[in-house]
Amino acid sequence: MRLSTRIGLAVGLTVPLLVLASGWLLLRLVAQDLHREQDRHLRERAVSVLPDARALLRATAAGRPQAADTRERRLYNAALDVGIRVVGPTATFSGGPQPGASVALPTQATAPVTVRQDGHSWRALSVPVEIARARGTLWVFQADTADRTQVRLVRRRVVLTALLAAPLSGLLAWGVATGATGPLRRLGRRTAGLDPCRSTTRLHHEHTGVREVDELAATLRTVLARYDEQAARTGEALETARSFSAAASHELRTPLMSMGTNLDILADHPGLPEPDRTEVLTDLRREHARLLGLLVMLRDLGRGDLVEAEAFRTVDVAESADAAVAEAGRRDPGARITLHAEPGLTVHGWEPGLRLLLDNLLANALAHGRDAQGRAWVAVGVRGAGTEVVIAVDDRGPGVPPEARDRIFGRFLRGPESAGSGLGLTLVAQQAALHRGSVMVADAPDGVGARFEVRLPRAGGELPGRRDWLIGTAEANRSQSSHKVGF
Repeated sequence: MRLSTRIGLAVGLTVPLLVLASGWLLLRLVAQDLHREQDRHLRERAVSVLPDARALLRATAAGRPQAADTRERRLYNAALDVGIRVVGPTATFSGGPQPGASVALPTQATAPVTVRQDGHSWRALSVPVEIARARGTLWVFQADTADRTQVRLVRRRVVLTALLAAPLSGLLAWGVATGATGPLRRLGRRTAGLDPCRSTTRLHHEHTGVREVDELAATLRTVLARYDEQAARTGEALETARSFSAAASHELRTPLMSMGTNLDILADHPGLPEPDRTEVLTDLRREHARLLGLLVMLRDLGRGDLVEAEAFRTVDVAESADAAVAEAGRRDPGARITLHAEPGLTVHGWEPGLRLLLDNLLANALAHGRDAQGRAWVAVGVRGAGTEVVIAVDDRGPGVPPEARDRIFGRFLRGPESAGSGLGLTLVAQQAALHRGSVMVADAPDGVGARFEVRLPRAGGELPGRRDWLIGTAEANRSQSSHKVGF
């Protein structure tokens, strides 16, 4: 049932009830006013005829019929427009409009009451009449004006008005509701044509002045925006999963084939000399370690692609750097790693991602930043620069050639002697972008070695538009992996 029809029916049922209730209340108030006025008149008449009623009872008690007749005529003349009934010990005198003698009257009615007979009603008032040798009752009657034809006519008209008000008010309410819900119907027609799955067209709503309709339109726009956001995230997740599969299958093929070849050698040559057997096993362990490292890096890249904004919080960069330096020192006790960090520098970020960034910068410096004697000297600095937090990692290695500095953050790019996965610096670039920051490589301040510098905004934390560091075809992966960078 349409809203306008519901409103029309509701009004069509409510208005007659209100008319009937108002009419009933009006009739009750009018009846009370009429009774009040009529009762006042009865009391006045009772007071005026009471002396004649006493005289009538005294004449009757004294046995004087002529005097009693005279007093009775005088009593009726004084009554004027009301009915009179005097009930004495031995006789009853009545005259004027009143109920029949068969109608039972109250034993005592010091206040006016209503007496009914054959569809007629009277207001009745009794007054005790006391004389020396007798006691009687004076009754005064008057037709009940509250039950007259005019009042009954008003009652019928109230009922007729209620019956007419039902369809008229229902139709009027339906017409008004139809006009009022016009903006809602137009909004419904525009919304019905939207298909978020097949079209990029979204709801365009102009201000109607109807608050409920405008609020509903705003809610629909919000819902559609959230749908688009979730659809985009779902698409990213699917693309990431596909790319992860393609990247993993491509990059894992080489170590797995190498491991398979070495296993075939061990299986086909059980009597292989010990030096050759040791070389094969060493190669197996190296490929196994590379395989595990590659899987870990791919997992971390996938986490960075799928992290949600709810995971972001305030992170103390100095504390994260201190933990990363301590962990790197445990992994390589012979390396000399120093940290100079300003306290209280925080960013709104993803703490596991910042640790990945720091861990991979340190791992890169320890792997490629050793001097000619093979010693690792790494200096880590954390400082504030206006609205940014700057993380710098300096080493004493051969540095990065200028022509390679734009490419070393690509996926699966390794030096010819590197045993890594080629994803460490890719993770650094991913996390810098995820935190709305940037990463660059330059010469170290003293001209020896390389400096990797990451800048993160203190008020960052919003997710970038795209984080698809795994998304790409196997062909692109193969193209990138063919460019080996010597550093």
